[in-house]
Amino acid sequence: MLKIAVLIGSLRQGSYNMQLANTMKERYINKWDLEFADIRSLPFFDQDIELNPPHTVRAFMDKVASADGVLIITPEYNWSVPGVLKNAIDWLSRVDKVLIGKPVLTAGVSPGMMGTIRAQMHLREILASPGIQAKLLPPAGNEIYISSAALKFDETTNRLVDESTLRFIDRVVDRFVEFAH
Repeated sequence: MLKIAVLIGSLRQGSYNMQLANTMKERYINKWDLEFADIRSLPFFDQDIELNPPHTVRAFMDKVASADGVLIITPEYNWSVPGVLKNAIDWLSRVDKVLIGKPVLTAGVSPGMMGTIRAQMHLREILASPGIQAKLLPPAGNEIYISSAALKFDETTNRLVDESTLRFIDRVVDRFVEFAH
């Protein structure tokens, strides 16, 4: 079974992106073990301390380094990735460069009509940069852009319940598991 580190680009506990992560953790329990990597407690990236980072940074980097792959679920803020997520990726891109060659799957949820298309386009550019060079699941047919979130998530369970979206994600997860092996 794959061990997957999960980075959530939204800090809000009730965010749709966190709800998607929890849905995926429960739905695919037989395919992977999702472990949430805390980005909330990371300090701003600082090159002055990158060689001797605080414990929170070291623990975060170790969790990602020991994972078989990474799932990044992000909202879209101002047509891009949230600063807190970019900060986390900046830490991962330095010194040990733990994302190089690491299989990565991206996803995102938005209450709007466009999903998180722009954020994920930027995220893919970031993940392809020289200090990161993640092994991204090819985008064709694998892009998880969930729009109109209020219509697709259950307010009581805080889980994704839209059947067509879940079936699509089922296929993407199967491809990612094969890709990561």
